[in-house]
Amino acid sequence: MTTPTPEHLAYVLRLADTALILGQRNTEWCGHGPILEEDIALANMSLDLIGQARLLYTHAATLEKALTGRERTEDDYAYFRAEREFANYTLAELPHFGPLVGTTHSSNDYAVTIVRNFLYASLMAHLWTALLRSADPQLAAIAERSIKETRYHVHHAREWLIRFGDGTDESHNRAQAALDWLMPYTREFFSTDAVEAAVAEAGVAPLAAQLEAAWRADVEAAFEEATLTAPAPVKHVTTGKLGEHSEHMGFVLAEMQSLARQHPGARW
Repeated sequence: MTTPTPEHLAYVLRLADTALILGQRNTEWCGHGPILEEDIALANMSLDLIGQARLLYTHAATLEKALTGRERTEDDYAYFRAEREFANYTLAELPHFGPLVGTTHSSNDYAVTIVRNFLYASLMAHLWTALLRSADPQLAAIAERSIKETRYHVHHAREWLIRFGDGTDESHNRAQAALDWLMPYTREFFSTDAVEAAVAEAGVAPLAAQLEAAWRADVEAAFEEATLTAPAPVKHVTTGKLGEHSEHMGFVLAEMQSLARQHPGARW
């Protein structure tokens, strides 16, 4: 295994934070799914994502101890860090309501959920596959477990994307609006910074930019089958992985962290 570095730790936390926040977001459908089967499916996929986050946080704790001697747990990372310390993609923290609905929790749009899950899971299917060859054996082991779950997430979201896009006028319009809203946030997936350059040089992970062509081929094939049109590219790149979040992130953390912060050190 390569010697841990601050960039190595930061990269693992980026993966963990994105999985955790998207898992937290998708749990909002528990008890509110459009049909019972989807209520259960989203709950199960949320558990997959949170399980991935737990594995990654445990690994991050090992890396941090080696670097600084500090002892941390998965709960420390999830519940007792501030907003600026989280490094998830901005896409993961966005609410489920889209441009065609209101701004209340009851107005959540399942098309937004499906499009987001598809865009993210399609990326992770390629990234986990690449991480199987990581110079970090623990990260490779996490990838081996996670890729199986992620392939199902891709399959689920892709089937619903096609059902929405090639369905009624209403479902098509909602899927297209969701895609128009969310697609620009995917630029953050492929922007390279010092953290990603360092782990790529160490053989820990690939540059995400190297996966973009394969990811784009996958998503555009699905868009074509769903009769959806990818929006025109934008120049702006969001910065959630740098700790600079949207206005929605604070609300996610408030809901997720409140109980643990009220009872620090509690055992369940």
